[in-house]
Amino acid sequence: MIHKWWHRFVRKRTKPIPGDVALLWKRRLSLAYGFFAWNAFGFVIYSFYKGKADWAQYYGLKSEEEVAMRPGQSWANTLGIKNAKVYRISGISKVDEYDIVDGKMVKEISKSEEFDG
Repeated sequence: MIHKWWHRFVRKRTKPIPGDVALLWKRRLSLAYGFFAWNAFGFVIYSFYKGKADWAQYYGLKSEEEVAMRPGQSWANTLGIKNAKVYRISGISKVDEYDIVDGKMVKEISKSEEFDG
């Protein structure tokens, strides 16, 4: 719906341009876009290489408590979930599981840990 409105608005207020000029400008803009996108990608890779992947931690916007918090617990706090059971999965196997009770992590002793100690 907005597309048709915008199309009519632009058509009424602009003059048509020849096809070869439009193609020339389309090529120029696509080259400029490619150049800026490539540089942005390079900047992201450089930031990861220099250790700035977590920019909030790098610039001191996260507290030590937030940095130490596990991602599952962090998302539970963000979503306002007070009681949850979190499963950590790597590939197709379960790596870890823990409970969150009243916003705090409670580690359960798994069966494999009971036999080890």
